[in-house]
Amino acid sequence: MQVILKKDVQNIGEVGDLVNVKDGYARNYLIPNSLAEIATKGALAQRERNIARIKAKAEKLHQEALAAKEEIEKIGLISLSAKAGESGKLFGTITTKKLSEELLAKCGIEIDKKSIILDNPINHIGNFVMTIKLSSKVKAQLNVEVTASETIKEVFEEETTEEA
Repeated sequence: MQVILKKDVQNIGEVGDLVNVKDGYARNYLIPNSLAEIATKGALAQRERNIARIKAKAEKLHQEALAAKEEIEKIGLISLSAKAGESGKLFGTITTKKLSEELLAKCGIEIDKKSIILDNPINHIGNFVMTIKLSSKVKAQLNVEVTASETIKEVFEEETTEEA
């Protein structure tokens, strides 16, 4: 089935692209989620009329993403502190929501928590790299340093059994 993409779809195409997809994928995912429309004669004519506007809008979003990438990479390092045990394990984790809030405070750029990609969960002190997906083509990387704000002694209870 031929469809016209209304939004960028990963591994499929960009806004305004005319693509062939399987019927079920189009009917059950793309069309209900307003990501695409069926390529009828009318829709194709509309696409031709709007192609320049669509491409200009996509280019503007790309430029904004590049500017945001520059701002984010200027920061270089985000330092966070959290309660940790003697072994360096945090009580809880540093979430992507916390990271997005920290980015907003540092550079004034609002990043959706779903756009932050972590290779491993941040659940111990140390240095980490997070990737921020700003658009389908632009990704920024930022270092995160986690330190212990308070070290809490870890107590392990030993089970003793009394023999009679």
